[in-house]
Amino acid sequence: MRAITAPKEILEIASDLKKKGLSIGLVPTMGALHEGHLALVKKSLEDNDNTIVSIFVNPLQFNNQEDLINYPKSIEEDRDRLQSLGVDFLFEPSTENLYVKKPVVNISFGELESAFEGAYRPGHFAGVGIVVNKLLNLVQPSRAYFGLKDLQQYVIIRKMIEDLSIPVEIIGVETVREESGLAMSSRNRRLSDTGQLIGASIYKGLLSAKEGIQKNRNLKDVRFDLDAFYSSIDGLEVEYLEIIDLTEFTSIDKYEESQEIAICFAGYVEGVRLIDNLIFAA
Repeated sequence: MRAITAPKEILEIASDLKKKGLSIGLVPTMGALHEGHLALVKKSLEDNDNTIVSIFVNPLQFNNQEDLINYPKSIEEDRDRLQSLGVDFLFEPSTENLYVKKPVVNISFGELESAFEGAYRPGHFAGVGIVVNKLLNLVQPSRAYFGLKDLQQYVIIRKMIEDLSIPVEIIGVETVREESGLAMSSRNRRLSDTGQLIGASIYKGLLSAKEGIQKNRNLKDVRFDLDAFYSSIDGLEVEYLEIIDLTEFTSIDKYEESQEIAICFAGYVEGVRLIDNLIFAA
């Protein structure tokens, strides 16, 4: 595995690979890699001639500076894990060489960026849009891989690709979970053993709600019961809980047969913000 820090160098490498007719898979990450990230990497290795993994903690997508400062880092461990999988290139730019100047261009996603995650993280998706555009322009991938745990991010990136006619295929990879059901996240490292058990109740609640919906229970009743369940868990603070029509990515209070639905959760355990979701047909 070859590690690259300079944007100009990764652009030259990618351009050379493209000239040779070789496909490139891009896996953008912020490091502190876990099995969820590695599932994206393994999928890219299966699909492409070359895989480029980026590690960059993007300051533009953090509206909370304390969260940025506390974001976990394990670069040596990350490098070892990527090398053991057979990744071809690791792109790990510094903030100074990826953002030579503070960007003046702003990317707006309309209503999509102000709903759900965007309502609680102002400016987050604008920052995601800029860094993903920069990475796509530098790496020129055939395919780029994103985890479906960050569902709204995945939807927004797909919309950006479509609207801007960017020639890349966006691949969503299912959420990888701990044995307890807790969705894998770099932030889980900040949880105590007790916190991890509390966090596992998020998935338990989502499964119960899914079962209710698939039994054609009224959505308002499903939502009421899920709210009550989460309220009963000491140490779990709900930020938002939404049942969403995945096609329109809007909240719903009733559904149609075979409609694709997502139940989306965001909240806090021990001061650590966790998100999760379940996607299924009603």
